[in-house]
Amino acid sequence: MGNCWGDLAGGRQAVGEAPSKGVVDGRLEVMEAVEKITGSHGYCTQVELSFSADKLRNKDIFSKSDPMLVAYIKKRDGSLEEVGRTEVILNSLKPQWITDLTMMYNFEEIQPLVFKVYDIDTKFSGVPVQKLKLENQTHLGETDCLLSEIITSPGSALVKALRRENEQVETGPDCGTLTIRAEELQRIKFLVNMVISGEALENRDTFSKSDPFLVFSRVREDGQTTPAFRTEVQKNNLDPQWKPIKVTLAQLCNGDKNRLLRIDCWNFNNSGKADLIGFAELSLNKIMEHFDKQETIQLQRFSHGPHMSHGHALKNTGMLRIKSCTISPYHSFLDYIVGGCEINFMVAVDFTASNGSPFQPDSLHYADPSGRPNKYQQSILAVGEVLQHYDSDQRFPAWGFGGRPIDGPVSHCFALNGNQQAAEVDGVSGILYAYSQALRHVALAGPTLFAPVINMAASIASQFVSQENQKYFVLLIITDGVITDPQQTINALVHASNLPLSVLIIGVGGADFSEMETLDADKKRLQTSDGRAAHRDIVQFVPMDKMEKGSELAKMLLAELPYQFLEFMNLKGIVPGTPRVPPQQPQ
Repeated sequence: MGNCWGDLAGGRQAVGEAPSKGVVDGRLEVMEAVEKITGSHGYCTQVELSFSADKLRNKDIFSKSDPMLVAYIKKRDGSLEEVGRTEVILNSLKPQWITDLTMMYNFEEIQPLVFKVYDIDTKFSGVPVQKLKLENQTHLGETDCLLSEIITSPGSALVKALRRENEQVETGPDCGTLTIRAEELQRIKFLVNMVISGEALENRDTFSKSDPFLVFSRVREDGQTTPAFRTEVQKNNLDPQWKPIKVTLAQLCNGDKNRLLRIDCWNFNNSGKADLIGFAELSLNKIMEHFDKQETIQLQRFSHGPHMSHGHALKNTGMLRIKSCTISPYHSFLDYIVGGCEINFMVAVDFTASNGSPFQPDSLHYADPSGRPNKYQQSILAVGEVLQHYDSDQRFPAWGFGGRPIDGPVSHCFALNGNQQAAEVDGVSGILYAYSQALRHVALAGPTLFAPVINMAASIASQFVSQENQKYFVLLIITDGVITDPQQTINALVHASNLPLSVLIIGVGGADFSEMETLDADKKRLQTSDGRAAHRDIVQFVPMDKMEKGSELAKMLLAELPYQFLEFMNLKGIVPGTPRVPPQQPQ
């Protein structure tokens, strides 16, 4: 599911970033290592940022400062990439800029922003703001934050104290304050729901069958395409049925159901490239017409040869069948967040003996004297750094399982802080500290049981199933082994599927994690031992060794979370609350 292409350079193009390489010699360039796992489609939406400031420093002698704001994205290497400038406000120490900046909000990513305010010298009056050389202007103050901090602030309005240039901390009121407001741009919100299958797709592999996936793109007036959505890869299958597609009408076709779309069917290859199986061009209205008439959509591809007109001709390469297609109004994920719904982070860590002694360098729990985090710590950081801003008190339950606390039996759900009645700790740093302390006082044991911690998380989440008391919970389980209570775990997950809870599982080490794919339930909905089916899929599993960076790990784990969240809210008929009151505008 998803409303944005989340994992290719082409997807970046779809959300306004650098253009992708696109098709080269009939092949699709796949540029991210994460692409080699499966398709993921993270939650992204456009937000508009507006700005006001108060009590700016006055750097002019006979008048007041003439402030302009410049916004930057902070890249992974620490460098700043400018994303926009406001207009210049003349003679004002409390400006309210008219120019808004539009950005893509990606739930599963950390998006650091930097804002700098300059006093523009009067001799540059009339010069377009984009041509102003900032080194010739006077720096009034700057601040930084995450986009998620703005989104989750009351009224999606964040007030930050400005600091002087090159200083790392806020320096007090002398630089003034900056207020940043965010508003989602999709004011008229409709969701396109489709189920699509392939039939008799051309096989483009030699020793197996094709691994097909679909890419939906908008066709621009110049004939070029902009990727809008991508399905997951269906392995070794010439008659695939992809997971249900959920994409916003705005993202798919900018709200125009008659706009031409291109559907490309690709064959995924582990080499990092994909072969085109075939394509079709038609509008969303035509797609709905095919569904109504139960007609298939013909896929075609250009064939090259000396005897064909102009050197190429179209050949049929399979069909697509639209099994369902509906358009419905919806509340967005951000509607709930702005309405006060919070996301609570929970962690459960594997203390089974198969991890190896924490005091040996080859242990998955080893505390490296250099300070390099082990895989458990890396996992907690990768997910926690994204989720922590969605919980106002940042008090997170943290448990262990499969270990023997001092003077006690083996426990499959014990508090890392040693307080079974109050397992919450302060922030992500509190989780890491409690984990490191638990390694000193808990003997590694076994077996590996998931059901007790899932049931504990579910008992907490069960207190928040109402319109008036909105909260959603995310349980992160980090493990090195195969579970020994598979049916009990499935029973617990089916029960939890009716609660505001999602379960993220990270596999660390080299164990065979194939059984975890069953819990992920991408292909078959979970059922209890007595035949009760899960209300929804709430599990996402990722093996850590296939991720090159912590940011990739978080993206893969969190990509589906907003849709699991929305599915629960729709299931229970819960609508967003009243938006929280933002700070007062400066007068």
